[in-house]
Amino acid sequence: MADQEHGRREVSDATVVAVTGDLTREDVDAIVNAANERLEHGGGVAAAIVRAGGPAIQEESDRWVEEHGALEPGTAAVTSGGDLSARWVVHVAGPVYDRHDADENERLLRTAVRAALDAAASEGARSVALPAISAGVYGYPPEEATAVIASEVVSWLGDHTAEPVQEVRLIGIDDATARDFASGLERA
Repeated sequence: MADQEHGRREVSDATVVAVTGDLTREDVDAIVNAANERLEHGGGVAAAIVRAGGPAIQEESDRWVEEHGALEPGTAAVTSGGDLSARWVVHVAGPVYDRHDADENERLLRTAVRAALDAAASEGARSVALPAISAGVYGYPPEEATAVIASEVVSWLGDHTAEPVQEVRLIGIDDATARDFASGLERA
């Protein structure tokens, strides 16, 4: 099944597209995982990625935590994509919504998006797919989270015109989330 597109925006020489789709089936160089700090992929987006990509992703995540410790805000861990079509999985931990005030939630979410794009670019990824980080079990209201993510992607692409990233796909698990991403893209 093809992704359903809800919005598109050109930024410098790159394209940002908001779609309804399955993150694990995206034909991109890197997908972003909305991870927890211990990279324990037991639920939500993380569990779906490991189910689709196989045990190598969890094994590599465990090694990353052994070597580096917990995944801190603003840090990204990169593993292979295992059996996914994506070559890399970039793991970032977004904010747990009820632990912070609105300004801190936004700052932490923007930091996670920047870390993900920086890591994908440093691996040489030309295409990246991002989910609605923190909008699931972490409780960030989807309309707010998608607006922040879309805005930060547009900002990052505008500031990083020399980077290899040419396409960023904002993946909504359902039409409502994809429409929120498209709305955020229009306002960015």
